[in-house]
Amino acid sequence: MNRKMVAAIAVAGTAALTLSGCSGGASDDTVTLRMVETLTSPVRQEILGELIAGFEEENPGVTVELVSPPNEQALTTLQQMLQAGSGVDVLEVQDSTVGPFSANDWLYDMNADLADWEGWDELTPNALSFANEDGPTYLIPYGFYGLSLFYRTDLIADAGFDEPPHSWEDMIEMAAAINDPSSNTYGYAFRGGANGASNAAAIITAYAADQIDPENAFLLQDGSTVFSTPEAQQAMDDYLDLFQTGSPPSSIAWGYPEMVQGFASGSTAFLLQDPEVIATIRDDSTLTEDQWSTTPLLVGPSGKAAQPLASAGWGVAESSEHKEEAVALVEYLSSGEAPLTFAKGNSLIPILTTAQDDPFFSEGPWATYVAMNEQPETYMTVIQPRGVAWWTEWEEKADRELQSMLLGELATTDLLAGWDAYWSEKYASEG
Repeated sequence: MNRKMVAAIAVAGTAALTLSGCSGGASDDTVTLRMVETLTSPVRQEILGELIAGFEEENPGVTVELVSPPNEQALTTLQQMLQAGSGVDVLEVQDSTVGPFSANDWLYDMNADLADWEGWDELTPNALSFANEDGPTYLIPYGFYGLSLFYRTDLIADAGFDEPPHSWEDMIEMAAAINDPSSNTYGYAFRGGANGASNAAAIITAYAADQIDPENAFLLQDGSTVFSTPEAQQAMDDYLDLFQTGSPPSSIAWGYPEMVQGFASGSTAFLLQDPEVIATIRDDSTLTEDQWSTTPLLVGPSGKAAQPLASAGWGVAESSEHKEEAVALVEYLSSGEAPLTFAKGNSLIPILTTAQDDPFFSEGPWATYVAMNEQPETYMTVIQPRGVAWWTEWEEKADRELQSMLLGELATTDLLAGWDAYWSEKYASEG
């Protein structure tokens, strides 16, 4: 099945966002919005179904159909729909797709429509930055993915350690100490497969944290690339050491599912991942709460870490014939209780300032994210250039070359020289 329509579940809505001219009861007055998501899951569909039902209750005469293509086909399906110029009103816009989508004139600038939106006052600084209140506003984020370190309390205790690693140096030492292939126990759930370059970027930017531009973590303050620095060279040498001395050999091909499974099964003691893993691990009946926890992102030699915030949100298609209603749906999903409901159900860092008063986000595994937010000088919030039109090209290139490095086919010096040349040339030619 290429599309799955999620049936609306009748629940009470959050704050009313009633549309003028959309409250008629006659069938010919009904407006149908098609909302396309690209990061689907059964739990997510259920939550969205409930939120959509609340919006429909507050806006009689407006019906929302949720289109949920399978994950592996979702972006291709959405792009085909946008190219066709019909069938999309509200869509999921990722930070890695906003660049190419806007370059193709597929996204509607909601800025003028949101000029009097009260929801601006509820957003966190990070959410305001991604939404771009000054315009153009192509999306309102629904939450953030930020890295932290998950660790197995039982495995590190068995290895004689009293606390989790604080730095990458600590990690390399502890992972090597825990590594015992004869018992199928390893230190670090290395990401060598799909999106593996994202974790390589985490250690590189941590090592060069004092020099990078927070608005573009792939560049330094002087405009050169982070990959050109001696710190990047040390980072990649250490990262290769971590793979060779503290990680499962099979992790050369690991992506997200394999990493999480390795951690949950007890094969690996450490996992660098987004907060969505919290819900996944809590749903794992084989793990108890005292067997695992989280700790802040690992710091580099300068004592700092660069926290790359990734995000996605809701936007409106330029081709939509119902932009007023579509913007109202985005407003509804981005204010009141709706964003907190969505963030809790999907393990996202929330977009609302009121979340800091919610025990759900301030206790247990989530407390790590609160702790990092309270130490911005140590855990620097940075933005990776995921919005550039060539980001997908970069991911494919970087993942491929990282694997070549792990296989011993490419030296760390050659890897970094190639990455430096790639970004330098792209910015010189494309800006």
